[in-house]
Amino acid sequence: MNIFFIFPVSIKTVPMKKCMPLLILLAGAVLCSGIMNHIRENRTDNSERNYRIVFYNTENLFDIEDDSLTNDEEFTPGGALHWTRKRYEKKLVNLARVIVAVGGWQPPDIISLCEVENEAVLNDLCTGTPLSRFNYGYVHKNSDDIRGIDVALLYNKETVKYIGSNFFSLTRQGILTRDILYFKALLKTDTCHFFVNHWPSRSAGQLESEPARIAATTLLRALVDSIFKGNLNSKIVILGDFNDEPADPSLLKTLRAHNGCEFPEPDQLYNMSSSQNTNKTGTIKYQGQWSVFDQIVVSGNLLRQGNEFITHPDQFRIFNEDFLLTEDEQYNGRMPYRTYYGYRYQGGFSDHLPVYIDLK
Repeated sequence: MNIFFIFPVSIKTVPMKKCMPLLILLAGAVLCSGIMNHIRENRTDNSERNYRIVFYNTENLFDIEDDSLTNDEEFTPGGALHWTRKRYEKKLVNLARVIVAVGGWQPPDIISLCEVENEAVLNDLCTGTPLSRFNYGYVHKNSDDIRGIDVALLYNKETVKYIGSNFFSLTRQGILTRDILYFKALLKTDTCHFFVNHWPSRSAGQLESEPARIAATTLLRALVDSIFKGNLNSKIVILGDFNDEPADPSLLKTLRAHNGCEFPEPDQLYNMSSSQNTNKTGTIKYQGQWSVFDQIVVSGNLLRQGNEFITHPDQFRIFNEDFLLTEDEQYNGRMPYRTYYGYRYQGGFSDHLPVYIDLK
């Protein structure tokens, strides 16, 4: 496999004039300076720590500029959503709040994201919010997605050593969608392979859009097989918004991600998310029904006792803290607290909930 290297981006100083509205927002944010300092002071030595791996669909992390090459006009001050700088900066603070909260007493080590517009919004997230207190690098590339939303990955440079990355497109199959991001890193002395996905949506209907997701799955499976061909004991973590459930054909049959792992084999894939009861919980709610579209799949070697890093299905978590939820007035119960509900601005977080696992 050819590896295209993307080197960590240096941290830049943000002009004070640009930061002033953001600083006002931060004054009322939960992520106050005392909390952030407490997190930093309670870090454990790398030889003793767990590694927290997160995936989060950010729900349209757009800047306010009009990109002439994509359909992003709604997310401009004059667009239908009236996407202003103040709203954009609040979105950044909200996302930073979620990321730090998911980490608990330590900042997460790897944060994979989707629905990210460009490198500029990642830079703003890492340098213009409380995340600037941590040493995050990021990986991103503009894809052929017609709306201009991409996958991306943040990594904590104090605990994760970057080795390489690449982006794989589905354009050859005639599908203008997000790339698959490949990220290779060293955790302590162990090499781990990560794939970040955002598969084609169901907006055209589940069955009508399924061939596009199968095409994405076929590409991902080929990439996984190429890694197994080099080393059957490879440690692989696959994350994403798959727009399918763990038992749907794309994941169960094409990717061959097993639901259940009583006797894990090193060269097989296992879906950590399959234990979730979608009738009671999920990562996204549509017309009153919860679904687990946001998932984490691992190779069997990460489930076998005796390895330096291991995880277990009960380590998979949907981060569904109260502040991320709001009342579902139409269908009862609760639902993710979104940035927009249709064209009505709510000022929330995302229409998806984050998911994570720990490597112990």
